[in-house]
Amino acid sequence: MGINDERDIEANLQIGPTDIGQVRLFIEGSGIEIPMDFSPDEAEEIAEEIVAAAKAARMVQSR
Repeated sequence: MGINDERDIEANLQIGPTDIGQVRLFIEGSGIEIPMDFSPDEAEEIAEEIVAAAKAARMVQSR
């Protein structure tokens, strides 16, 4: 399974700071909860990757 494989799964994503100075991505779906904690620097790197992916996706849409 790869990033382009479609799945019929719904999930909820929450993002916020923790009380110990981490950034948490909390994914909940299909009875599974996945908390993922990152340092602020790691979170900024992830945010940059999301922005780059969004720009690339727009390029695909505009074809």
